[in-house]
Amino acid sequence: MPSYPQPSFEDKICPPEALAERIAALPRPLVFTNGCFDILHRGHVTYLAQARALGASLVVGLNTDASVRRQGKGDDRPINGEANRAAVLAALESVSLVTWFDSDTPADLIETVRPDVLVKGGDWSVERIVGAAETLARGGEVHSIPFLFDTSTTATLGKIRASEGRS
Repeated sequence: MPSYPQPSFEDKICPPEALAERIAALPRPLVFTNGCFDILHRGHVTYLAQARALGASLVVGLNTDASVRRQGKGDDRPINGEANRAAVLAALESVSLVTWFDSDTPADLIETVRPDVLVKGGDWSVERIVGAAETLARGGEVHSIPFLFDTSTTATLGKIRASEGRS
């Protein structure tokens, strides 16, 4: 039986303890965003491509499974475990590095990354984005990117559940 190499995108998955060294090797300006990215959809990939276009590298901070559960999105969330979510994100061309955080906010991770550009989706005003004040104080930029597509994991799950007669 032939052996097959591990996909190169797996190299873009970085444990938080190795982050400082890996970030130092990335081209600047460095963009950072975070989220659950549970069931990846067109809205996610569009948003991530737009975020990457604001700099030379994009680091994504992924909520751990425990962190997602604490957000109150539902008892069965996340649908996909953190290792699978990280791999799918890492496979995207727009993503340079994927790491994770277990806290309720990415504040500590943002201070480790110290991005030149901090980005969240259009449902977050700049004033509400965790790490915005610190990023701006360092001379960085903060962006809230408007949604181009009316998609969400929660809405997708709602459609699936409705078709199964569940709510």
